[in-house]
Amino acid sequence: MKILVTGKNGQVGFELRRALSVVGNVFAVGSADCDLCDELAIRELVREVQPDIIVNPAAYTAVDRAENDKERAAAINSHAPRVLAEEAERTGAMLIHFSTDYVFDGSKHGAYTETDHPNPQTIYGATKLAGEAAVQASCPRFVILRTSWVLGTHGANFAKTMLRLATEKDELNVVADQLGVPTTAAFLADVSAHLIRQAQRDGGEFPYGLYHAVPDGETNWHAYACHVIEQARASGRPIRVPAANIHPISTKDYPTPARRPANSMLDNRKLGDTFGFNLPHWQDGVDHVLENIL
Repeated sequence: MKILVTGKNGQVGFELRRALSVVGNVFAVGSADCDLCDELAIRELVREVQPDIIVNPAAYTAVDRAENDKERAAAINSHAPRVLAEEAERTGAMLIHFSTDYVFDGSKHGAYTETDHPNPQTIYGATKLAGEAAVQASCPRFVILRTSWVLGTHGANFAKTMLRLATEKDELNVVADQLGVPTTAAFLADVSAHLIRQAQRDGGEFPYGLYHAVPDGETNWHAYACHVIEQARASGRPIRVPAANIHPISTKDYPTPARRPANSMLDNRKLGDTFGFNLPHWQDGVDHVLENIL
C-alpha cells in the first residue's frame, strides 16, 4: 500500500512518517519537493506516486501573517486540498485531511461538535474551512480531522516557546481566557494509522466523514504554560521565572492581528465512539513530549 504524506517537515508530518511506516510504503514530501501553490505540480505528484492513501497535514499556519497573505493562505489551505481530493477521487484513493478549531468563532459555551455551524473570524480559519468544503465536495472517501493547539517533539510550538522564555525571563504574562485542548502530533499520527488500518479492513463500510481529533480534558494557555514550566522545573531544567511570576492576562492585554477563538474546545466523542478509541488526557501527551525534549 502506497501512502502519500504532505508537509513532511511539519510537526504532524514528521510523526506521520513514523506512525505510517508500519502501515504501508510512505512517500513523504515537503515544500521543496512539491509547491502546494502549484496545481499542476500537485497533480503530477499524485499521478507519479499513484497512492492508495493521501494524508494532508500541510497547511499555511502562520495565523497572523495570513491576514495580509490571503492569496497564499488560500492556495495552500483551500485550493491544494481540492486538487488532492480531485486526484484521490480520480484514482480511488482515501484522503485524510487535517483542519482546525479556527473554523469556529469561539463564542459557544462548551465544546464544539461536528454539527455546530462554523463561523471563522480569521483568514486562516476561513481558508481552512474552504479546504474542508472542497474535500467534501470532491471525494467521498475522505476523513477530515479537526484539531487544536498542536505540539510535538519536532518543530516550533507553544510549549517549546514557554520553555525557552522560562529560562530567559523573570516574569511571564500568558493569556488565561482562551480555552482549548493541547494535542500532540504523535496522537494525530497514531489516530491516522488506526483509521487507515480500519479502512483497509472495512472497505466500503468504513465510516468516512468529519471528526474532531483531540485528547480529553481542557485548559487555557496560562494553565498550560504553568504545567509545562513546572514539569521542566521538576526534571531539573534550569528555570529562571518563579511560579508566582507567571501571570494570567486577558486576550485584550495581548492583541494580535488575527483574532484567537475564546473557546477552541472540540468535542471528541464522535471519534471515540465510532472507532472505539480510549482517548488520553491532554496532560499525558504533553508530558510525553516534554520527556523527549527536556
